[in-house]
Amino acid sequence: MSERVRSSYDLVVVGGGAAAFAAAIRADELGRSSAIVNSGLPMGGTCVNVGCVPSKFLIEAGNEFFYTQSPQFACNLPGTVRCDYSAAISNKDRMVQKLRKSNYAEVLDGRKIQYIEGTGRLLPGRKVRVGSRLLSARNVLIATGSRPKIPPIEGLSEVEFLTNRTLMQRKDLPAQLVVLGGGAVGLEFAQMYAHFGSTVTVLESADRVLPLEEPEVSEEITRCLEREGIAIHAGARVQRIERSHGSIVCRFVNGKSPVTCEGEEILVATGVEPNTRGFGLEESGVGLTDRSFVKTDRFLRSTAPGVWAAGDVTGHLALETLAAKEGAVAATNALNGEKRSIAYDMIPRAVFTNPQVASVGLTEAEFLRRGGSCDCRVIGMDRIPKALTVGDTRGVLKMVVDAKTRRIVGVHVVSPIAADLIHAAAYALRGRLTVEDVIDTVHTFPTFSEALKIAAESFHRDMSHMSCCIE
Repeated sequence: MSERVRSSYDLVVVGGGAAAFAAAIRADELGRSSAIVNSGLPMGGTCVNVGCVPSKFLIEAGNEFFYTQSPQFACNLPGTVRCDYSAAISNKDRMVQKLRKSNYAEVLDGRKIQYIEGTGRLLPGRKVRVGSRLLSARNVLIATGSRPKIPPIEGLSEVEFLTNRTLMQRKDLPAQLVVLGGGAVGLEFAQMYAHFGSTVTVLESADRVLPLEEPEVSEEITRCLEREGIAIHAGARVQRIERSHGSIVCRFVNGKSPVTCEGEEILVATGVEPNTRGFGLEESGVGLTDRSFVKTDRFLRSTAPGVWAAGDVTGHLALETLAAKEGAVAATNALNGEKRSIAYDMIPRAVFTNPQVASVGLTEAEFLRRGGSCDCRVIGMDRIPKALTVGDTRGVLKMVVDAKTRRIVGVHVVSPIAADLIHAAAYALRGRLTVEDVIDTVHTFPTFSEALKIAAESFHRDMSHMSCCIE
């Protein structure tokens, strides 16, 4: 990282996460100067500090402990399995520090990127004030990220609620945990802490968990989580939260019936909201949506000349990979005058429960909403030879196909390795493949990825009465 302090840059980035680093690195690759101005979370932003890295570390630790106690095969040696939760938290912290250094701090070495700690406030004319310093830029990128959204539930502000950020800092395991929200974060943390030994209850206001996914996906992941002892209440409208005799009491309506549940702690996992206040955005002509995200066009330009936006602050999917892609695209467009855009329909996403949930493309409902003529198939993982071989048939795969062209427009999976399997589907969508293209592709046997081929075959045959050797 350069030690030279400048006041004028080709690109000034407000924010210090994946979008910011991707943009600054792209600027350096183009031979341009840049500055990253970061406040709030430490260098690296959400993913490395309070998101992907620490949560997935703890998810795997919980999996290791929980599933060792439920062996599928007869080769496990007898003995007592013990979980040291506080040690897992300490190991998580060491991993975060290691990756923050290797993936962010050391990446700046030798590049024309100035890293500045402090709150950057945007001023008219593409200037950014950081404390007593005034930076000028040819272009400014807003990449300030997001934070947990706290719903306006009566009594919630009066109890000491947790978010995914604060829960992972505790070294004591809550005996009973209530999770508000049945989205990706809510389900990941619900299962993680259930695996460590907490009694967990999930309250989701929509009529099913993962409400943006296919109904078949929601149904299957609910079945899998409930089999592990997690209580899930969908359609739960929480009316009041209070503390009573050392417990947190949630009063909610499920249908028309009032229901009460209690927990030692409560985790709020009801989505995110953008960090757009306090940075001088609107005063500098940067328009915001009704949900306070930065308004951008398809090239990631804001409504203010020379000001761009990328990452969670744009209101697109809150994914580290997408934030990095947006940062690189915005920097390229800003510095090279290009007009690159992102095909958001082809961005894969995953929920790292066990089994995992992963999707790419359109759901059946969304394809129909856009006026498409849809043909769909759903197969259970109990039709997949590899799943039967390893004794884990949890999961489903739904394939959404354009009935006119036979082109695959969406794939939605529940599987132990759905997050890896989904990339084959992403390539299929990007290549505009048809079901016949997938059928014509020779797959390795036995693999979970054969689920894609079997789903494609099911458009032509009744797969419940077919050999695994069918071509």
